[in-house]
Amino acid sequence: MHSSIASSKFFKSKLLASSLVLVLTLGLGSIASSNDALASSLAKNTPPTAVSQTAKAALEKLAVKGRAPKTGYARDLFSDGWVDQPGGCDSRNFILKRDLTRVTWRSGEFCIVATGALADPYTGKKINFTRGVKTSLAVQIDHVVAVSDAWQKGAQQATYATRNKFYNDPLNLLAVDGPTNGSKSDSDAASWLPPNKAYRCAYVARQVAVKLKYRLWVTTAEKAAIAGVLTKCPSQKLPVG
Repeated sequence: MHSSIASSKFFKSKLLASSLVLVLTLGLGSIASSNDALASSLAKNTPPTAVSQTAKAALEKLAVKGRAPKTGYARDLFSDGWVDQPGGCDSRNFILKRDLTRVTWRSGEFCIVATGALADPYTGKKINFTRGVKTSLAVQIDHVVAVSDAWQKGAQQATYATRNKFYNDPLNLLAVDGPTNGSKSDSDAASWLPPNKAYRCAYVARQVAVKLKYRLWVTTAEKAAIAGVLTKCPSQKLPVG
């Protein structure tokens, strides 16, 4: 009698333990399945970063149109000067700090670059920069996609806020040799490329990245010129800054 009762209690206890294990297993499996589904959903909805895209592929996403008239263009329709970047420094000094080496600051300042050395991407030359009335122009900040070129290829329809962002976007700014920047003027890739051929792939990739970001178009000749450069570097990635 006692043995039968004990056996029954043991059986019920074992059955209860098994049920608990089964419930926990199913619960954990459900949570894991839910987490897997969430991870999958996030993966599908996470856009690829710009750096994962080649300039060649991005070029095909740009609209191709004729150059619009320059009527009404003025530089102050984009900006009345350099704005402050994160950290408080204006765009010019922000780019000088980014692109120069051996940077020193003007006495008592933390944002005004006094001296530095530039490995100029456009010419391949080494340029020693010294701030001053007669020396500052040796290094200029270039809009890789020229401001008036942007105006004639879509920026006329943009808001002032968007044009101002374009004007001060580090993606579109490079510290370069002053005279070479002057020779470029407002040319696009169809009429001007850096004399330093080793930099041309990176140069046109940056132009593509800027035009894609700000929904600017290219002309037929411009697209052909960019595509011609990229045939030598089909895996060239878009820059991100």
